[in-house]
Amino acid sequence: MWHNSFGSKFKLSIWGASHTPEIGVRIEGVPQGIALSEADFEADLSRRRASAKGTTARHEKDIPTLRAGVVNGITTGEPIEIVFQNGDTRSSDYSQFENHNRPSHIDFTARAKYGSEVDLRGSGQFSGRMTVLLVAAGVVAKRVVGNVDYNTEIIEIGGSRDKSHFSDIVAAAVADCDSVGGVVECRAKGVAVGLGEPFFDSAESIIAHLLFSVPAVKGVEFGSGFDGVKLRGSERNDCFVDGEGHTATNNEGGINGGITNGNDLVVRAAIKPTPSIAREQMTYNKALGEVAPLVIKGRHDACIVLRAAVVVESVVAIALAELAMQ
Repeated sequence: MWHNSFGSKFKLSIWGASHTPEIGVRIEGVPQGIALSEADFEADLSRRRASAKGTTARHEKDIPTLRAGVVNGITTGEPIEIVFQNGDTRSSDYSQFENHNRPSHIDFTARAKYGSEVDLRGSGQFSGRMTVLLVAAGVVAKRVVGNVDYNTEIIEIGGSRDKSHFSDIVAAAVADCDSVGGVVECRAKGVAVGLGEPFFDSAESIIAHLLFSVPAVKGVEFGSGFDGVKLRGSERNDCFVDGEGHTATNNEGGINGGITNGNDLVVRAAIKPTPSIAREQMTYNKALGEVAPLVIKGRHDACIVLRAAVVVESVVAIALAELAMQ
């Protein structure tokens, strides 16, 4: 049985899969009286669409339909349902993976857990296609949270932090029939003091939980993150500069003891290279009973990071909505 829900106050449930006729998200807990129309989703959805060099050739229109929870552009307080149609699908591209599982992908584990009949067309419910639902939910979450400003950017691609080289790095991966990963940083300004509970519902716990739900995310860090452990406490500590909690530095990333402190929330997500690559790989073929060459066909992102920044931002907004409503 699938378990595709998150949250207790701002609750999400998603349905559908990469190649089903439609996919959707149900959002519970949204207060009544919030202005919301289908046009409000376009800015963030456009940031996720494939267009740049190195992104997939699959082009979905990503037009949201508000099926419930909104009347005359105002939320009713009932659960909101948002649906997207899948149109540009090529399910035949995935038949080759039934016996020849893609390295570092879902093919083996999904069948081991759910059986051979699991729908893995376009990678099914495990596909990055499903992140359009997170972006849609993020738009609603931003309305619920209110006055928070998000500054989200790609800070690393292929091991380089020189943005002037990003396009060349991606182009080289495309030319080599390969892929590259990277890091997205999200800064949220205006987060209220006091969000989060100690231990299991800390601000870091909720945010990281959701970020690791995003396909391809393999690492999450807050503030100075892993680099901060190289410092002494005297170097890393954030000293207070006033009675309202502002600090001279922000190595904690806006969170102390699992509770937001009013400084900018700073979180980074490491996103792995797309495992579906056209370059030949030697991997086990069940039908042959031996390791054999695999060349993956189909339409895949050489650098999924290019479309992931808005997904990371949306997930942070969803987490803040859940925390703010607790």
